[in-house]
Amino acid sequence: MQSAKEVLVSWSGGKDSCLALYEIQQSKQYRIAALLTTITRDYDRISMHGVRRELLEAQAASLEIPLHPVAISKDASNTEYETRLVAACADYPSIDSIVFGDLFLEDVKQYRDDFLIKHQLHGLYPVWLRNTSEFVKRFIALGFKAIVTCTNARILGPGFVGRLIDEAFLSDLPSAVDPCGEYGEFHTFVFEGPNFKQPVAWSKGEIVEREGFWFCDVVPG
Repeated sequence: MQSAKEVLVSWSGGKDSCLALYEIQQSKQYRIAALLTTITRDYDRISMHGVRRELLEAQAASLEIPLHPVAISKDASNTEYETRLVAACADYPSIDSIVFGDLFLEDVKQYRDDFLIKHQLHGLYPVWLRNTSEFVKRFIALGFKAIVTCTNARILGPGFVGRLIDEAFLSDLPSAVDPCGEYGEFHTFVFEGPNFKQPVAWSKGEIVEREGFWFCDVVPG
């Protein structure tokens, strides 16, 4: 019997990367060596999602998968991001594949593939081209739970940030908003699910607007 292939997972802590991880785990063809998470060094939080490092660490511990933070500056260029990511991957010389939770944005996938191939790496996309309405409903049906940590203020107001991903949230979304927020309308933090050993404890903190985004500070415990 062929042994499982070891891979890395590009991990945002949100629902898309979480369900991509789950699908990879269910396939039994792969073994996860680590979760690669981009951390904005200036804030010590997950880039874009705004989630504190402590919660990310608790999430990885519950998933029982090693965490490998990839630190970048707050105004990082693509070059800085790519350099840091390649350096992180160099710590796993026998691994040539990274799992991503991309759903349908062809330009993003093409960017990843073009970048990866230059470094003898490959992308795995287990949820690529899933219908996003069905995808988020499957996420909920499987028992995953997530809170909205960030919204694009031009598209979704403060009434959406800090809410749980559930049927009520989905029904309240404007019709033009992708139900998975694939265009960057919103970002999430997953705190419970079938591949979690235990729920991640959190409480809702302050809601603020910064640089065109609404953020809900999710506090550990």
